[in-house]
Amino acid sequence: MTIETGNRIPNTAINVLKDGIQAIDTSEFFAGRKVVMFAVPGAFTPTCSAKHLPGFIRHAEEFTAKGYALACLSVNDAFVMGAWAKSQETPDSIAMLADGNGAFTKALGLELDATPFGMGLRAKRFALAADNGIVTHLFVEAPGEFSVSSAEHVLSAL
Repeated sequence: MTIETGNRIPNTAINVLKDGIQAIDTSEFFAGRKVVMFAVPGAFTPTCSAKHLPGFIRHAEEFTAKGYALACLSVNDAFVMGAWAKSQETPDSIAMLADGNGAFTKALGLELDATPFGMGLRAKRFALAADNGIVTHLFVEAPGEFSVSSAEHVLSAL
């Protein structure tokens, strides 16, 4: 079942790369604050690297001014997410969340079967806003699209 506006973010473990791999619980990550999390099908992939992440980097200060923390999610390992963040000059203010086995993505109901493209399980391209772990906005892209999960669109909706 796909998560919806008004639902609580499911609690699973995700990883970040900070002095090695650190597992964090999603319930703790989203607790007590407002977060915009955007998900990409894969680090280093064309649209993700040319448009999706760069848009959030460009507008990071605007999200902060509205009181939101930022997080980028991908079904990649923490080392890949760390290397991608470095290659994109991603500020530390954007948490790079690694969902290596796709457990969090599956719990959200937003997984994408990309096996026909040799990529296995991935996350659909989406963005969501949550306040203290409750989803307030959800933007899921149609296959092959990039519009409603862009930084610009999400900012305009907040």
